[in-house]
Amino acid sequence: MYSVIDIESNGAGFRKENIIEIAIYKYDGHEIVDQFITLVNPESEITPFVQRLTNISQKMVKSAPRFHEIAKRIVEITQNTTLVGHNIEFDYRMLRQEFKRLGYEFKINTIDTIPLAKKLIPEAESYSLGKLVKSLGIPLIDQHRASGDARATLELFKLLMFKDKDSEIIQQHHEEINAKTYLNKIKYLTQDLPFERGIIYFQNAEGKIIFFDFVDDLSKFAKTLFNSKSKRHKQIQDEVEHIHYDLTGSDILAKLIITTKGLQKRDNFQFGLYYKNEKYYAERISNLKEEKPLLRFKSFTQGLKAVSFIETQSQFKDVEELKKVIHLNDRNELWLSAGRTLGEKSFLIFQKGKLTAFGFYELYSQLNSWEKLSKLQIDLKSFPQDLQNDLQLALLRSDFEIIPLPEK
Repeated sequence: MYSVIDIESNGAGFRKENIIEIAIYKYDGHEIVDQFITLVNPESEITPFVQRLTNISQKMVKSAPRFHEIAKRIVEITQNTTLVGHNIEFDYRMLRQEFKRLGYEFKINTIDTIPLAKKLIPEAESYSLGKLVKSLGIPLIDQHRASGDARATLELFKLLMFKDKDSEIIQQHHEEINAKTYLNKIKYLTQDLPFERGIIYFQNAEGKIIFFDFVDDLSKFAKTLFNSKSKRHKQIQDEVEHIHYDLTGSDILAKLIITTKGLQKRDNFQFGLYYKNEKYYAERISNLKEEKPLLRFKSFTQGLKAVSFIETQSQFKDVEELKKVIHLNDRNELWLSAGRTLGEKSFLIFQKGKLTAFGFYELYSQLNSWEKLSKLQIDLKSFPQDLQNDLQLALLRSDFEIIPLPEK
């Protein structure tokens, strides 16, 4: 049993798209036994390019069902089938993405008609759906609309099955994409990782965290680790069976989230910011040096950048002014900044100079009372040792909006 699918999206950035139209034809190998075709309200803008390409306007989807209203129907029609599509990776990713937003994991076996066509019709000049079906005499009505493209894909799939008389190639293709190979393992584990900053957790079959890190690009980092030849990554590659992540935004939020999970990852600050003879400079930290650094850095380059920035701020010509800005003593403040995702803000709570809690709130909310704040806050039982330096750097860069703590 097969579910032949085509999806049109609103054209937003990669992994941020929404479905605007979906068509599914359930095919038993002989005839269509069920079908589901609908526009979908993406609850977001459709790009002008997509509107021109599909002739689907914002007005047309305004009264259409939202994805959560059709999710059950999609699960029902695709249940116990193999999902078939022309470039199925896109359609399958769109479904996984939409279901994930609902807190549901959508998993299904897939068949892609592009590699099948390349094996069974090697003489074709192009394997784009429009050109390929035209060359084969398959009608394509309403190109770039879900129903038209899905119906043409179904007719193409029928032809491919007919050409593959003993189902050898289709069976081989099915076995290849479902084989427990290292390449398939990488593809499965990394296929839904976003290109965003966050904490990545590698877990073994029992769910134990065998490695975690805060990275600038979750998807890129995972793929780099899987392609690494280093011995320290080899064990992770062999043992990992699950990957999870938390979007975090800043380094500070990442360390706080790690702390609340009972994990700890110390930074290695090897360089420091010093002041001598009315000059700021960066230098490797040494136990032999009596003077303590004003700030610490992971790399010499970070130190140089800080020196360059400080030199542009006239008030920091007096080192005592710099110390006043970056000190944490006796602070009773609320620090506000960007959150983990677009539309979210984060806050830090300082009481008597100590960071005691943090939390997140929607951009449209107003934190105007201690009662509201206390409902959102996550209390800190311990303070990450390396965090003070990050907080001081944030003060130096003015990363936070700082306001007096609301009255209790």
